[in-house]
Amino acid sequence: MTDSKTTETTNAPMSGADPEVASGVSQFFTPLVHELTALAVNGRQAHWNVRGRDFLEVHEFLDTVVDHAQEWADLAAERVVALGLPIDARLATIAKESGAVNPAAGFKQSDETIADVVAQIDVATARVNAAIEGLEELDPASQDVAIAIRQGLDKDRWFLAAHVSVK
Repeated sequence: MTDSKTTETTNAPMSGADPEVASGVSQFFTPLVHELTALAVNGRQAHWNVRGRDFLEVHEFLDTVVDHAQEWADLAAERVVALGLPIDARLATIAKESGAVNPAAGFKQSDETIADVVAQIDVATARVNAAIEGLEELDPASQDVAIAIRQGLDKDRWFLAAHVSVK
């Protein structure tokens, strides 16, 4: 009988996947999960506190951004787990590892809110770009996941930036 506690805490792939592939995918997707989770949390904060003339459109679209970020974080995390490795997306880990800037508390005008969320999307995009490049030879199936996430981030960024003059 296998000690399930030992099995659960090991970092060796349990899926039968090539350990190098699993480790490489984890190397690229774990930081992406961190950024997407931070985007979801900070996007929700922005959603609650946005103000301004285009409040309703921005407020409602931020729900979409948050939903997408959560879906994509789940997709990337489940790819790592499917290859047999654990993922660490606890709040303390996200806060420590994410490159996102913690937004200021309180109400903000929509232009400032959008700029903050677009900047956070850009951080996540940098992580996904690294994954796309790094996974090209290592695991094309995981690269496809990263490409799909990139396409979605680009679209969400475009929809938000269309409200203001954000580069």
